[in-house]
Amino acid sequence: MDDNKPDSSAPDIDSHRGAMPRHLAIIMDGNNRWARRRGLPGADGHRAGERTVQKVIRRAARHGVEVVTLFAFSSENWRRPEDEVNHLMGLFVNALGERVDELHGNGVRLRFIGDRDAFAEPLRAGMAEAEARTAGNDRMTLVVAVNYGGQWDLAQAAAALARDVRDGKLDPADIDATALDARVSTADLPPLDLLIRTGGERRLSNFLLWQAAYAELYFTPALWPDFDGDALDAALEDYAGRQRRFGRSGEQVDAPDGEQEC
Repeated sequence: MDDNKPDSSAPDIDSHRGAMPRHLAIIMDGNNRWARRRGLPGADGHRAGERTVQKVIRRAARHGVEVVTLFAFSSENWRRPEDEVNHLMGLFVNALGERVDELHGNGVRLRFIGDRDAFAEPLRAGMAEAEARTAGNDRMTLVVAVNYGGQWDLAQAAAALARDVRDGKLDPADIDATALDARVSTADLPPLDLLIRTGGERRLSNFLLWQAAYAELYFTPALWPDFDGDALDAALEDYAGRQRRFGRSGEQVDAPDGEQEC
């Protein structure tokens, strides 16, 4: 038997085939390209993308997905043209005001992750109010990543560990993957199972870098406004057919309990 200490941040190993992901994350890419191909302003693409969010959340809830995390606004998106950023912020504010009632009525808990300091106080207050209002809901958790970056997430987790060491709450020798995992922004959520990216690109773009270590990745050329419930079904079907091994062999994962070799 291997005496090396296992990575305790890894999800539990089980026979996965046919399962639904507990935690699904989506990089919603392609709004601007969708609009350009139709001769429309970029704002129309973002509005169409917001409608797709509603469809996908409803379909995921129907499948029993526990957590959906959406990459709404990255820490790098501030580099975009000012008018586009302003429009995105306006869409976000409007959606926050219009959708919270619907989410709350459907039993959805709303969470935001990311560095909120860059946002105006009314928007920060609105996010906090939406979180508080939906905190008791348990049908699904919708996590919206705003001004979020995976590197920022790891940096703030490392800073939290450093403060605990400084304050005498943590021995540096006890810093391991589990300790860091407990301080990233999704620490209270199930491990990430499936990450979907629309728009044809095949990269993570600084999204959930730590959390995606054991996730299945699914890339589709469909632009986000065209990614409907049927497209989500196809991604979930693909996921259900995969074998998740977490470092073990396929034979070990498929072996009946108690028959795996050490």
